[in-house]
Amino acid sequence: MGVRTRSRELALQALFFMDAHRDMSPEMAQRFRDNFNPPRSAVGFFDTLVNGIVAQRAVIDGAIERFSAHWKLHRISGVDRNVLRIGVYELLYCPDIPSKVSINEAINAGKKFGAEESGAFINGILDSVRLAIERGEIEGLEKADSDKSA
Repeated sequence: MGVRTRSRELALQALFFMDAHRDMSPEMAQRFRDNFNPPRSAVGFFDTLVNGIVAQRAVIDGAIERFSAHWKLHRISGVDRNVLRIGVYELLYCPDIPSKVSINEAINAGKKFGAEESGAFINGILDSVRLAIERGEIEGLEKADSDKSA
């Protein structure tokens, strides 16, 4: 397993923990980190994801609700909701990661940790977010040039 994949899985666990406690604060993120001690190699990207999602949660959750037809955010399973948060964060704020990589990683996490239909559900929402970004309907950071042709 790659370092970024491991970081994403740990971020999913941290976000799920925070979500379950209804406390998405930086302090709760640190509490998770202190208790579960992520491997040193995974800490950098883990921190980027968790801290970025905490800081940009309103934008991220708004994008998820916008493209999850007939689903309110609180009705989406905790695993799917937090996989989506990671995926949307990467699509909007990680220009060094191609969109197809972010989406594929999220689908894999959904299949691994979520329900049977999680992969397809996550794919549909993240692909809609990706298309909206490409059309300029949602502002994120510019993705890498190699991603423009995807």
